[in-house]
Amino acid sequence: MFQFTASPWWPFVVLSVSVCFIVVAISWWRMHAFVALLLASLVAGLLTSRASWEVIGKDGKAVVLSHWVGVIEHIAKGLGDTARDIAISIALASIIGMCLMESGAADKVVRRFLKIFGEKRAGWALLWATYILSIPIFFDTMFMLMVPLAKALRLRTGKDYMLYVLCVCCGGVITHSLTIPHPGPLAMVDNLKLDIGVSLAAGLIGGLIPAVIGYFVCVFLNSRIDVPIRDSKLTLSEIDKPESELPSLFWSMAPVVLPIILIGFSSLFRVIADGATKPDQQTAWCLAAYNALGGEANFASVRGTVDFFGHKNIALLIGAGVALLVMAKQRGYSREKLEQLVGPPLETAGMIILITSAGGAFGGMLRVAGVGEAVKAAAAGQAVNLVLLSYVVAVVIRVAQGSATVAMLTTASIIAPMMEPLLADGTLGVHPLYIYLAIGWGAMGFSWMNDSGFWVVNRLSGMTQRETLQSWSVLATCLSISGLVVTLLASKILPLV
Repeated sequence: MFQFTASPWWPFVVLSVSVCFIVVAISWWRMHAFVALLLASLVAGLLTSRASWEVIGKDGKAVVLSHWVGVIEHIAKGLGDTARDIAISIALASIIGMCLMESGAADKVVRRFLKIFGEKRAGWALLWATYILSIPIFFDTMFMLMVPLAKALRLRTGKDYMLYVLCVCCGGVITHSLTIPHPGPLAMVDNLKLDIGVSLAAGLIGGLIPAVIGYFVCVFLNSRIDVPIRDSKLTLSEIDKPESELPSLFWSMAPVVLPIILIGFSSLFRVIADGATKPDQQTAWCLAAYNALGGEANFASVRGTVDFFGHKNIALLIGAGVALLVMAKQRGYSREKLEQLVGPPLETAGMIILITSAGGAFGGMLRVAGVGEAVKAAAAGQAVNLVLLSYVVAVVIRVAQGSATVAMLTTASIIAPMMEPLLADGTLGVHPLYIYLAIGWGAMGFSWMNDSGFWVVNRLSGMTQRETLQSWSVLATCLSISGLVVTLLASKILPLV
């Protein structure tokens, strides 16, 4: 069977062809995103220069398959692996979102926002609330929990829906790429051998100026693009009711805050364990907390319980249960009525899961095609600013396969060996934290149709694909570039070495 060339530049050809296929298929041929991503995965796989594939079967054993059959099996595995990670949480968060709207809980929170900050600063309040609340939770999940608030604000104010949605995006995407305990930043901390506490502080502080810039980008985009709410049955007559008929603020916030708290506790225990048991990461407060919780004898037992309830799926399951109870009590719904209401959001979640999983399969196929290794080879031996190089590599990998987490992990593993000798002889010139920030900003930018975040924003906000490209993709790119500029300036003014 004919095999394509094994040239070191061939992965870039695979990337270019598959990316062009997606753009043409969705934009010109009007192909459904799920089908387009699957076919793009097939194109990328068939173009790889492999004679055979080794795929892990359901029994856990490796099976060697011919090239074409191996491509199909690898696509299926990539889709299944992505669905395993996202399906439950997306479905549960969709239920929570429906309950927040149907019970009036979202409107209750919005009214309090407007009382405290005023209508003119509602977007600002959403941005900073998301910035803080999203520290321990994935961007996709955080957006799903917060977007009902944006919808309720749009219904109440009658305008600025794009502003509210993008402010949630702005606050959530920065922490997803810059702060532990998100998996990408955690992988960077490990690969770059950084202190956990210092990296957390650097991520939060380093994101402040780009977040402010991002807010004004949100305002600008909102002035250029007017997006209505297309997927909500809630009307103004339903929300113009006495506040006494709405749930209390505590119960309105509980379905959102409770999962965040549970996930946050699990993340905190992970930080404590690392800071108390790893010699190169020990901190005084982690050691004190570790000993206060019983030390080695009891800490593992306590942590096991916390990790169970703090697992994102369990935390969201609890949040969904609370949301359903609040809605049932507030509206007086029977179990039969609850069953009817849960159906539509689960159907919506199913479509999101399929598209996102297909994007994961496409990203996995590009990794197998060797795009990451090709970038590493192209950058080897070049005399460039390592902060800038880190950003560029992260951007290329991000655009190639979509996942910010994979881009961070892969880039950190590429840059770390290049950084170590420079650190050893003192010629790096900047603190490794700047490389950490540069990778995070690079992995954030240029979000498009192979990014799960793109489709989560697209489907849950009700925007069209064109509107999502014009808003979310532009915002992510502006945040990425402004973050790079701030990082480069800070590394020159305050190198910390």
